This record gives sequence, C-alpha cells and structure tokens, in this order.
Amino acid sequence: MSEQKAKTTEDTRTPPVRQFSVFLENKIGALLTLTHTLGKGNIHVCGISVVDITDAAVVRIVVDDPELCRELLHKAGMTANESDVVVVELPQGPEKLDWVLRQLCAAEVNIQYTYSLMIRPHDKALLALHCEDADYGNEVLTKAGFTVLTQKDISR
Repeated sequence: MSEQKAKTTEDTRTPPVRQFSVFLENKIGALLTLTHTLGKGNIHVCGISVVDITDAAVVRIVVDDPELCRELLHKAGMTANESDVVVVELPQGPEKLDWVLRQLCAAEVNIQYTYSLMIRPHDKALLALHCEDADYGNEVLTKAGFTVLTQKDISR
C-alpha cells in the first residue's frame, strides 16, 4: 500500500470509543467527586465499571466528550489512563451475547474485561469490550455483521 493511500485510509477512519480508567482512593464520596467533576463540565458518563482493588478502586468510564474529560481529570489532579474499547450493539434474542463472543473467540480475540453501557442510541443493549487488540476486535465484529459503535455514535 502506498504512503498516500495509507494516510488517506487512516484519515477517514472513524475514532474508536475511548475509555478512561480513573484510580480513586477507596473511601466514601470518591466516586461522587469524580462524577461531580465531570458533571460540572457537562460530561455525560455513558458507561461505567468500578473494580475494588486493595485500598483503591479503578473506575472505568466511557464518556461523550473524551477530550474535555481528559482536560477535567487533569485539572482535578485525578490519575487516569486511556484506552480504546470495542462497543458493540447486541442483537435481539437470548443468544445475543453468545453470538458476539463466538465470533471473537473464533478469531482468537482476547477479551480482558467487559461491561454494559447505560445509553442505547439505537434502542439496543451495548457492550464495551476491552480487547488485547481493539482494532482487530472491531474488524472481526464488523465483518460478522454486528454494529460496532464509534466515539461519534455516542458523542453529542
């Protein structure tokens, strides 16, 4: 592939969904402080997962405005890492999760963790998947006919 074609392909690719992993002290009100900080900046939390670890908590969030979220977290002195997640619409029916997982397993995509999102842009359940290779996970699910959302799909 020529450099020009590679650059064009990269420029037209839609942005993946960004996830922030925020490290909070495990104490009363810490999560409220985080959500209040984001709320003051008019950031909407679209998905959240809280995992308790020794003396701390890891709060994973998907928001509607990652750039502003990054800025607000920095100004508030909150430690956070960023990564891409695969966000897929689950089809209707009792086997919906199984269908998604079978496609990823067949393609040997390693899922490190997953959680559901609180929004439903097309009135369907959404699942965030943190995969070892998010780009490949997106590609596998898209080729299998699933709707994979981008940051633009969940942003206002």
